[in-house]
Amino acid sequence: MCGIVGIVGKQRVNQWLYDALLVLQHRGQDAAGIVTCEGSNLQLRKDNGLVRDVFRTRHMIDLTGSMGIGHVRYPTAGSSSSAEAQPFYVNSPYGITLAHNGNLTNAEELKRDLFLEDLRHINTTSDSEILLNVLAHELQRLGKLRIDENDVFQAVTGVHRRCRGGYAAVAMIPGYGIVAFRDPFGIRPLVFGKREIKRGTEYMVASESVALDSLGFDLLRDVHPGEAIYIDVQGNLHAQQCADRAGYAPCIFEFVYFARPDSMIDGVSVYKARSRMGQRLARKIQRVVPDHDIDVVIPIPDTSRTAALELANELGVKYTEGFIKNRYIGRTFIMPGQTVRKKSVRQKLNAIDLEFRGKNVLLVDDSIVRGTTSQQIIQMAREAGAKRVYFASASPPIRFPNVYGIDMPSAKELVAYGRTETEVARFIGADWLVFQDLDDLIAAVRKGNQQINRFDTAVFNGDYVTGDVSQQYLEHLEALRSDSAKEGRSVGSYTALDLHNSS
Repeated sequence: MCGIVGIVGKQRVNQWLYDALLVLQHRGQDAAGIVTCEGSNLQLRKDNGLVRDVFRTRHMIDLTGSMGIGHVRYPTAGSSSSAEAQPFYVNSPYGITLAHNGNLTNAEELKRDLFLEDLRHINTTSDSEILLNVLAHELQRLGKLRIDENDVFQAVTGVHRRCRGGYAAVAMIPGYGIVAFRDPFGIRPLVFGKREIKRGTEYMVASESVALDSLGFDLLRDVHPGEAIYIDVQGNLHAQQCADRAGYAPCIFEFVYFARPDSMIDGVSVYKARSRMGQRLARKIQRVVPDHDIDVVIPIPDTSRTAALELANELGVKYTEGFIKNRYIGRTFIMPGQTVRKKSVRQKLNAIDLEFRGKNVLLVDDSIVRGTTSQQIIQMAREAGAKRVYFASASPPIRFPNVYGIDMPSAKELVAYGRTETEVARFIGADWLVFQDLDDLIAAVRKGNQQINRFDTAVFNGDYVTGDVSQQYLEHLEALRSDSAKEGRSVGSYTALDLHNSS
């Protein structure tokens, strides 16, 4: 999962891009990058690390120009090489740069075609570079010295025809403008907005609306599935549908976990969706454990707070904060290796003993992935003096890997893989465990936008919306994503199988 941003302004945009990436930092802590354009000249800074560490004053001074794009990244196959940091650049044609959030499911096929037919060489193991080269080739084949918005849209149409998977991308063409586009299913989020200043109108695209809010841009709308928007250097906005068959199927895990609660995605308030998740989860608890003896509801910070508060209100049970979080530790389910992951949980959370001692506690989390975090947190609750520890997940059991840009582990490393809910409860050490029903999760999100008829729920039911995910492909991902593969892989030792190390 990654965060992308692009701005076409009337003034220097380096500070605005930096500020937007800070707001999107939750979407990736592995690397960050910004490229700006002044006239026909590009200035690029990217490296491993957090936004605040990658960009120093000397870098910001060099990032001149009133147009630019930015990216925050985490790897989906364990790579932390700085060569994978984005945005990527390709010289021909026009000198295009691109930042990408998602994952191409036909990356190997595309890489082969780019080399054999398009005569393009890929320098990294990232499918984001593949996406950039596909776009560049589609523009080059037009054979034009100068291009306009119709040419840009024709090129994006070619991208949609060739690329499969989940992708939201923003690309900058020096001297022309910025183009942003989204896959035909709208799996990964992308929004755009504008703000008026004395010099004219400025436009911004970003992964989440909260980035626009923080910079004073008014949200116009989401980029539709299969649509491209093009903002030229004069500040004119153009939009066109570029996919033959497009329809909403956004990733439901954005609402469960990844997005900030103050964001709007596809017309749905993430905060309200999570609140409804808590309400529906409480009703399930009332059905399956009608005689529960819960004394207190405690969220596992931070993403489960909204659902936990509504759940407590619905049950009529006290809500309290029982864990204090160290905000300088990254998200544990994307950390390579069980040893590092287990250590990080204890570093990340500390229990407040008084909130647990002598009580029957219901812990609420957004999801259970490997079970490592849940297992240790339940043990922490018991060590803090809880009599009984119950557990509720705001999402259903995760039994399948994500293939569209979220670094979930191989299926065999998912705690719910091959286990019943009772067996999962026993594994993590809970006295009882309740998962959200998938229908309730879908209803909780869809209530915000009734026009969304389908979501990508593959991690729960194995229904991959692009229709091209085979067992062979899943086995291929497992070879890349398993902890043993990540621990055994050193930087720089990649093979052709590592293509899916995307944003």
